[in-house]
Amino acid sequence: MRILTVGAGAAGGYFGARLARAGRDVTFLVRPRRAEALRARGLRVSGPGEEIALAPHLVTADALAGTYDLVLLSVKSTSLEAAVRDLAPAVGPGTAILPLLNGMAHLDHLADRFGDAAVLGGVAKVVTTLNEHGDIVRLAPPAVVLTGERDGRPSARVDAVREVLAGAGIDTPHVPDIIGAMWHKWVFITTLAAVTSLARGAVGEVNAVPGGTEFGLAVLAEAAAVSAASGHPVPESELAFTARTLAAPDSPLTPSMYRDLLAGHPTEVEHVLGDLSARARSLAVPTPLLDLAALQLRVNQRRVSAGQP
Repeated sequence: MRILTVGAGAAGGYFGARLARAGRDVTFLVRPRRAEALRARGLRVSGPGEEIALAPHLVTADALAGTYDLVLLSVKSTSLEAAVRDLAPAVGPGTAILPLLNGMAHLDHLADRFGDAAVLGGVAKVVTTLNEHGDIVRLAPPAVVLTGERDGRPSARVDAVREVLAGAGIDTPHVPDIIGAMWHKWVFITTLAAVTSLARGAVGEVNAVPGGTEFGLAVLAEAAAVSAASGHPVPESELAFTARTLAAPDSPLTPSMYRDLLAGHPTEVEHVLGDLSARARSLAVPTPLLDLAALQLRVNQRRVSAGQP
């Protein structure tokens, strides 16, 4: 299986590195600046129980040639338009595109560009970041990729993708409803992003002040209500897991959106929070806390776009 990993950032780089280390035919489609850094230093991953250092096979958009069997798309939604333009030459009649973005809006965008048949559903569960050297650091144990046909039917290509992922040590359990799984991940990440961004603190810091835990659970209730109204109620076991995560004392957990906010980088506010708030309005589900988080992050996004500190 010929695999193109679009981007070599914290998530895509991590999964691509695992696949390359397992001997798979993996090419990383990267920007020229990232290519220069990776050629000089190599692709490095560190984390609980693992160290990876390899010389990745790299390509930039101007040199991309030939089609691939699998495109692993793991970029920020703010880079989606550019990534779609860059990867287009790699998509042929038999190519499967596995997007690992948060939210749902990217599915329609990819299907409009490449056709419904090309696009799988996908969920990534991994906590990674880039350090000051551009190396990937895994902060917590999970390394999970969920995938499936968006209409829920069994397929040989999904089985083949899952086999390749499993062979690289990536947990990839079968899910009968990948769209539901994507909604449930969306609830989780939106809740964490809204809580930490509004409160300006890690999960443990929010819980350390009066009302912090209750605030987190109220945000979760709003996000879960939107998912349920959309036909994808979050299972009680997943709600309980998210509630425990939100209420964990002394937890240093922060989502990538909050880290981007603190660093003055663009955030995925529209793709993650804005889209969920819009769907809530169309479904007449009240989400005042999520709306407030979206508003605050939009103000910050405007500052970033204007080059203001």
